[in-house]
Amino acid sequence: MVGSADTLTRMPGPHFVLDRSSPVPLYFQIAEQFERAIIDGTIAPGERIDNEVALAQKLGLSRPTMRQAIQVLVDKGMLVRKRGVGTQVVHGKIRRSVELTSLFDDLSAAGQKPRTDVLAVGKVPADEDVARELQLSKGADVWSLERLRWVDREPLALMHNFIPVDVVDLDGVDLSVTGLYAHMRDSGIVMRVARQRIGARGATVEEAKHLRERKGAPLLTMARTAYDNAGRAVEYGRHAYRPDLYAFELTLVDR
Repeated sequence: MVGSADTLTRMPGPHFVLDRSSPVPLYFQIAEQFERAIIDGTIAPGERIDNEVALAQKLGLSRPTMRQAIQVLVDKGMLVRKRGVGTQVVHGKIRRSVELTSLFDDLSAAGQKPRTDVLAVGKVPADEDVARELQLSKGADVWSLERLRWVDREPLALMHNFIPVDVVDLDGVDLSVTGLYAHMRDSGIVMRVARQRIGARGATVEEAKHLRERKGAPLLTMARTAYDNAGRAVEYGRHAYRPDLYAFELTLVDR
């Protein structure tokens, strides 16, 4: 023991530090450190962890305390209990800073291996909402792109993007392996600013089917209109995300 904190080691993975003099409950200290280890990849998706009794003994805790710590992570969707298998790591929730980047870029930068299913791509007439966001006449041709983004074998986001046809050509582009924003940058489009709205609503039948949720299950939503360095609207997206796997993160500054 060093001071009032115990440094404890367990099976290959993170080191746990318990501060028994802290007002923070021991179960929460363990849950928080487990969560950090899952997010940073110290404990890999699919890895099994010891049962509550073994973990409690290793960490010098009571079984109810250890059970409570594990339940916190089960409730967050980071651990799952499987009969005959034990407790396994699912994966960490994706935390995305609210910046002018794409989900593909963010996942790749975080060391994830995103997979994309292109559900539909083609030219369609802009409806009233799309025309307003892209500063076009209603009925003008736009590219319509629908994709399902996966991470760690789980569907994460259902994305629908609209791009004016004179901005970029999507014909013949394999958007299952190339990010949309990466292709736009390669085409000479410099996106400078975006207006973004974050919300929540219940899943539609189609969204529920693709995202492995029930109809009406809560989803995070994001609508974004991006502009290039000349102030031209170059992309409008309407996306839905599973909230158990995804969160938006903001930094707030007092002025």
